[in-house]
Amino acid sequence: MAVFTSVTLDEVNAWLQKNYQVGVASELKGISSGIENSNFFLTTQSSGAQHEFVLTLFERLSKEQLPYYLELMEHLSKKGIKVPAPIRNNAHQIVGDLNGKPATIVSKLSGKSFLNPSVRHCELVGEALAKMHLAGKDFQLSQANLRSIDWWKSTVPLVIPHLNPAQDQLIQSELAAQINFFHSAEYQSLPSGPSHCDLFRDNVLFDNTSGQDELGGFFDFYFAGNDKWLFDLAVTINDWCIELATGQIDPARYAGMIEKYQAVRSFEPAEINSWNMMLRAAALRFWVSRLWDYHLPREAKMLTPHDPTHFERILISRREVSSNLPKNSVKYATK
Repeated sequence: MAVFTSVTLDEVNAWLQKNYQVGVASELKGISSGIENSNFFLTTQSSGAQHEFVLTLFERLSKEQLPYYLELMEHLSKKGIKVPAPIRNNAHQIVGDLNGKPATIVSKLSGKSFLNPSVRHCELVGEALAKMHLAGKDFQLSQANLRSIDWWKSTVPLVIPHLNPAQDQLIQSELAAQINFFHSAEYQSLPSGPSHCDLFRDNVLFDNTSGQDELGGFFDFYFAGNDKWLFDLAVTINDWCIELATGQIDPARYAGMIEKYQAVRSFEPAEINSWNMMLRAAALRFWVSRLWDYHLPREAKMLTPHDPTHFERILISRREVSSNLPKNSVKYATK
């Protein structure tokens, strides 16, 4: 999240009064984290009660692309998955227009992010991610992950001029390996469906109102797409279950997330065989995107691009050390 397009309280109030039944906006605060859209915490007052939402203005996604993301969130919310619920406007539309950009408001989840997660945090995320995958199986819309291999192939040539020779060799070598992997029969056989594709530590909230941390929910679905579930898990592992300084896997957090995920959805043999290549694919995806954001940035208020060398280290680590999945695979086992 970031702020590319400014919005005033008066502007959002005029928009709300014309289009929504959520009360009068009393506070609007820009959100600095993230790098894709303009995001704000929105507080409204109605009948003496206070309500909290997140307002998003979309900077790259078109109005035609947005129903996939928003209706997926609505679908998952109705299935009991803890995600923000989009608020439809008076015309029952899930997205509108504000200051020349597609815009929407969604419910605000409770809790806070943990940037130094424990084993328990990883277990909660693993279990909820598997439940989310299964809950999305009957979602009717389909849209490919827009940041998958076709995007990598078109973006790598743009960032290569900014790399040193060793980085150039690494990124081209890994891209070639991933092209071969994606074209393999085993990759094509992997189970797939709606996936978050960006489930980093700062996109998950935990609530401790019960006395211990419980999952508050997943948010920021605007990189979601139909993809291999294994890729979604690999993206998550590569952020939640590593030592940040080195990119190496932390065994306890890794085992906790995998165990709780597999308790809901067990792995197929092809997933077990593909696991290390998928960890590498997930590392390459974010190395490419961070290189792109860092070297070819857009103008924005409150925007700080992430360090691309972080995912370079992760990719090198995954290429040097293979990580294994449990081998007690039962197709689509659920509890």
